[in-house]
Amino acid sequence: MLVTFRTPAYADITMFGDVALALIEYMGHSPTVPGALAAEDVPGALQRLRQAVEAKGGEALPGSPENDSGSREEQVSLAHRALPLVKLLEAAAEAEAYVMWDR
Repeated sequence: MLVTFRTPAYADITMFGDVALALIEYMGHSPTVPGALAAEDVPGALQRLRQAVEAKGGEALPGSPENDSGSREEQVSLAHRALPLVKLLEAAAEAEAYVMWDR
């Protein structure tokens, strides 16, 4: 499953489902798809996501694909996976715009 985050203030961002659901939870929202944040809720969600990145930034999130030999390649950290969503939330907060996500 792929999840796409949308806001009128920024380009759409598409992520693998497991990663997106984890980041949605870190924003303080229930991990359901589809979902949305009202414009007034975006700054709080951004703050919670930033706090999670500060606390767990070096940890890897689920969703890393396996290579052909079946072993896991180096996993991508929470800080790197969250960066596009942080940028989207920053733009939405600045523009006082809503954020939605769907499949």
